[in-house]
Amino acid sequence: MEPAPPGTDVLELLVEGVTRMVGFRVAAVGLVRGDELEMVAVVGDDGAREQLLGSRTPLTTILGELEVAEHWGPLRFVPHEAMPGDAEMWGWVPDIEAAQGPDAWHPMDALCAPLYGRDGELLGLLSLDLPEDGRRPGPEQQRVLAAYAEQAARAAVLALEREELAEQVRLASAARQIVRNAPADLGIDEVLGASADALMQGFRAVGAWLQLFDGDGHGTGRVVALDDTEVRLPGRLVRVAERVARAAWLLQQAQVLSPHHAPASASALSHVDAQESLAFLESIAVGSLLLVPIGAGPEALGNLVLTRPVDAPDWSATERAAALDIGHDLGRVVLNARSFEREQRLVAELRAIDSYKGRLIATVSHELKNPLTAVLGHVEVLEDLVQDMPPELARSVGPSVATIGRGAHRMTRVVEDLLLLARVGDPDRPVVPTRVDVGSVVADVLALLAYALDEKGLDVVVEAPRRPVVAMAEAEEIERLVTNLVSNACKYTPAGGTITLCLAVEGHEVVLECTDTGLGISEADQAQLFQEFFRSTNPVALAEPGTGLGLNIVHRIAVRHGGRTEVESRLGEGSTFRVRLPAAC
Repeated sequence: MEPAPPGTDVLELLVEGVTRMVGFRVAAVGLVRGDELEMVAVVGDDGAREQLLGSRTPLTTILGELEVAEHWGPLRFVPHEAMPGDAEMWGWVPDIEAAQGPDAWHPMDALCAPLYGRDGELLGLLSLDLPEDGRRPGPEQQRVLAAYAEQAARAAVLALEREELAEQVRLASAARQIVRNAPADLGIDEVLGASADALMQGFRAVGAWLQLFDGDGHGTGRVVALDDTEVRLPGRLVRVAERVARAAWLLQQAQVLSPHHAPASASALSHVDAQESLAFLESIAVGSLLLVPIGAGPEALGNLVLTRPVDAPDWSATERAAALDIGHDLGRVVLNARSFEREQRLVAELRAIDSYKGRLIATVSHELKNPLTAVLGHVEVLEDLVQDMPPELARSVGPSVATIGRGAHRMTRVVEDLLLLARVGDPDRPVVPTRVDVGSVVADVLALLAYALDEKGLDVVVEAPRRPVVAMAEAEEIERLVTNLVSNACKYTPAGGTITLCLAVEGHEVVLECTDTGLGISEADQAQLFQEFFRSTNPVALAEPGTGLGLNIVHRIAVRHGGRTEVESRLGEGSTFRVRLPAAC
């Protein structure tokens, strides 16, 4: 159940007094809400309360009934016999039999008192029904009812003012809350757009605009209206507003400008500036404005201007204090927005650099691949020729040809790694995942590397569940990921060591672990292990040929699939590399 509007408690007490002191069993008060009358207080009959409380009736219906009413001073009485036959029924009709006699109260009789405000506007209606004696009120009752009607009008004014004040506080609080809860990645324009209506309604403003200073603290920045309309302020007034905002921030005061409110002596607004500003306000039909400085710490960052029409009340001290509070909140939003914009620019620059690096690597690798293919082709021709050479010449030429071949093959592997690095690092090449049986991939990779593993006498252990371990991934990239992990373990594990591959499903992740009994990695090296071209500082590890790209490729493949990599190692005790990938449902 919604709480009663502010001020209706007074109306409840008043109608209770009517029922007790004047002799009516039902009394109700309705307040004007736009073009309707809402019943906000009903006392007496439970049926009447249930039917009337919260009900709304068009004002045209009420006014139509009042036109045929008899005027008893401030009271209006509509006898049932004067009610037009086509009149629209509203309110509550008691289920009683009509009494007899010329002054008997009829169930269709209506007695009410219109409640008017200070300027004569209709605020509400006091309605009465079911007199205790069953008779229409006489002169004495009318006199008492008139006094209650006067009190009801005052209570209605109070209730509406309290409602308006409560609504202003609510809207102002809502605007502050929007600003204070604004995410760090939300721009200042978006925050203001979300809070514009609440700001203007909460402060009874007809317009609002914002001036932000440049990021370096100089210049006037931009001026935008909160309703997205263009603000055409004269250039001189833009600079005046900037100067006043800086002075107002130092004073920690919101500045009022109106014909009836002289600017503060320390506001930096000269008499000439004030007259020119007032003339501009008059030209756009604005009666007054509230300039709210925006800032953070000692720095003024801009100003928020709220405007009111000519006939609006002046800005209260409470409103000025609340507006200054919002100026502090907006200052924090501006700083957050600037930081976010700087971060976005930096991220964009880094992405552009990374993209350029990827294109450069791909271009260079492609250019190297073609001559390397030619070199390898000619090495094969030379190897065939060496076999047909005399033994003395073959012994002289053969080692050189073999060395060229080994170098070319090594260069080819480097080029392939570079091409793969460029491919998996390309943000414009999204992953197209399919169901991949990681266990089958591990088996294929071990078969492919069987010769190298057997040559070093390494024992390979595979631990996997009976059910297939299935990931959502690109099969080709997962195969390369497993190949790099096993090749890395093979390279840095001494002869006779052990490599253990474990597969498991943990929650929504597939987990692949590759553990070796090799050299191990120092803590300092672990911090840079997945960086491009990084080689271990361990002299024994450096003796092994490599590009420093294998683990970086593993990491990039895992990340672009929405997974991650982990490493656990101690120098001289082996290493465990763990890769987590999204599991197939």
